[in-house]
Amino acid sequence: MKDSRLLCICNGHGEDVIATRILAALHRRAPDWAIAALPLVGTGHPFRDQNIPLICTTKQLPSGGFIYMDSRQLAQDLKGGLIQLTRTQMRAMGDWAKPGGMVLAVGDLIPLLFAWWSGQPYWFVGTAKSDYYLRDEAGPLATVAWAESWLGQRASRYFPWERWLMGQPRCLGVVVRDRLTADRLQALGIEHVHVGNPMMDGLAPTDQAQLLTPASGLTLVLLPGSRAPEAYGNWQLIVQSLAGVIAALPEPVHLLGDRPALDLATLAAPLQAQGWTQGNSAAYPTYTQGAATLKLCQDAYADCLQVADGAIAMAGTATEQVVGLGKPAFTLPGAGPQFTAQFAESQTRLLGPSVTLVPTPAAVGPAIRRVMADPQRLAAMGEQGRQRLGAAGAAERIAQTILKPTL
Repeated sequence: MKDSRLLCICNGHGEDVIATRILAALHRRAPDWAIAALPLVGTGHPFRDQNIPLICTTKQLPSGGFIYMDSRQLAQDLKGGLIQLTRTQMRAMGDWAKPGGMVLAVGDLIPLLFAWWSGQPYWFVGTAKSDYYLRDEAGPLATVAWAESWLGQRASRYFPWERWLMGQPRCLGVVVRDRLTADRLQALGIEHVHVGNPMMDGLAPTDQAQLLTPASGLTLVLLPGSRAPEAYGNWQLIVQSLAGVIAALPEPVHLLGDRPALDLATLAAPLQAQGWTQGNSAAYPTYTQGAATLKLCQDAYADCLQVADGAIAMAGTATEQVVGLGKPAFTLPGAGPQFTAQFAESQTRLLGPSVTLVPTPAAVGPAIRRVMADPQRLAAMGEQGRQRLGAAGAAERIAQTILKPTL
């Protein structure tokens, strides 16, 4: 279908990244399509980096998109202009929709609502929800709160109003992240449900991986999250855990920290306070403590994940990607607004046995030692992680599915 128009609406940095992968695949298959974006949260840098035009000015609100986790975050966003921004976004979408086109909603209920409100045909890629929060292949999880358990036994992680939006005639199709969730939605009468999780795309190693691969020992990637100032607080906790990690493991420990948006000097301060010594390295800032080394890498995210044997993680998407690569993750709760105790517990249900939630920094080292000393457990973690996150190439498969009725 020549000269078709598509508007992508999403609500979060991770969702923006996923969306750009799908849009790039769409463009390769249908270069005549006019593609634009409406990022509801943040500044939309992933779209700008891919030269995808935005239909509306953007604004970074205080919560960073996590208003559903804390009512105080919502109050700050309201003071920061959330209502005015939403009105501006809705007007821009209305103007875009007047000539007609297709909408691709990526994220959760909010972009799905925008897509429905546009009056145009729409697709929905659900990135946030999974029935693994409620059940696994054996049945409902015993650790789920009673309200969630009630919903899980009778419905789906997607609420009735979300399923209503998915079931509208203008909804051309729904993409969910795993087969467990897809089967549940189909059993509830939602047609045209597909499985795809672009979160695992874009993680192929580069030549830099060789520079990060040690000759021997255990390699862990440190993932404090990407949003400041929360990530710096998470980093403090991770650094506090490292002495116990080094003491608990019988082999040399190699640590890789990769967060492109974070300030290196701010990351270095707690390392120096904990007795780490900076060395000389032409490639990356390198710190040592005894036989352990730590490299701060700001441009080798995929390589760090590929080289690592596991992760100490206080992040959302990054933790999932580690697990999807078949590696164990060790998490501990932080102060939030994202990686709170509630979020960490919920993440363990989503990712299953591949994630070990520990209560304090001192407990991280013993937990890593127990897991790494159990080959059968490691193998089971790898299999479960790959099953729950899926294989690479989902963006291409989603693009092909979206374009199939029109090409």
